[in-house]
Amino acid sequence: MNGWVLTLALAVIAILQRWLLNTFGLKGLSYTRRFSKKAAWAGEEAEMIEVIRNDRLFFIPWLRAESRISPFLRLGKQDNLAVSGERYHKSIFTLRPFQQITRRHRVRLLKRGEYDVGNVALTAGDLFGFGGKGLDLYAPARILVYPKLLEEKDLPLPVSRLQGDLIVRRHYLTDPFLVNGIRGYRPGDPIRDIHWPASARMGGLQVKTHDYTADTKLLVVINAQMSESQWGELMDYEQDMIERAISIAATVCLRVLSAGVAAGFAANMPLEDGEPPALLPPENHSAREEELLAAFARLKILRCRNFLSFLDDLSFLRGTDILILSAYTSEAIEEKAALLRALGNTVTLHLLEKEEKAA
Repeated sequence: MNGWVLTLALAVIAILQRWLLNTFGLKGLSYTRRFSKKAAWAGEEAEMIEVIRNDRLFFIPWLRAESRISPFLRLGKQDNLAVSGERYHKSIFTLRPFQQITRRHRVRLLKRGEYDVGNVALTAGDLFGFGGKGLDLYAPARILVYPKLLEEKDLPLPVSRLQGDLIVRRHYLTDPFLVNGIRGYRPGDPIRDIHWPASARMGGLQVKTHDYTADTKLLVVINAQMSESQWGELMDYEQDMIERAISIAATVCLRVLSAGVAAGFAANMPLEDGEPPALLPPENHSAREEELLAAFARLKILRCRNFLSFLDDLSFLRGTDILILSAYTSEAIEEKAALLRALGNTVTLHLLEKEEKAA
């Protein structure tokens, strides 16, 4: 008799708990998550922070939060966390009334890109292990992963030579409109630089000194095609080659920016699906580095315009050093390069090799 009473009591408790869970289980529950950084470099680590709060006078025996996660965001193993096939993230919580739980997960950022760990499925369960109320919600957690920069020794020779020439030329060209001081006259100084009022005050010839010009500018152009007839998505090994080109472009742009050279990049690839090709003309200002890195991170490896037509789009450039990174060359590309040179630009073509894998 006692056994039947106990069984009946447990059944009543289970039914009552299930009803309470389905009626009140996810009401007053909030769940958010974010990354500890807005942006980081490929190969670095960040934290993904989960915060869940129960604002009701109701005990939740267990609650599971599940979401899909990119395989390029690698989470470490820890208690109450499971990662299935490096694609699904699952956390288990037990929540007392009015309790808030914060969890921090270490995430290794394996590859350049823009990531949003958005949708999450919450499932609350009872003491007997049965799942109950479920809820899908959007809990955005975004991070930009910048491409890995290359060491000087890892830059291809034509690229490193061009970079060096740009920096040297930047420090040899002076701007006649940027006067930064006065000094005594030296043989060979141009007459136009003599500062006559200062010469009268000092009792000897004085000349104006000038700051370096900011006219030197670089545009790195990435060709997403493997051949003239290439269209659409690339194979994995081909994408590795383009990733390498993006790392080269980012490295060169940041190095010349630090030397006072205006930098930009262009590619026959979009920053977002359905957008036109990426084009950031050369500029040099305090936010330029962040602008370029964000664009490199967001760049989609997908050809959205024929490369020859894309080179025609660059005919507005004048006095620009253009570096083209491409897996191939052709007579048509050389002709387009000659037209850009005729407009007063310099054009350097670097051919990417198949063994140039992403860093």
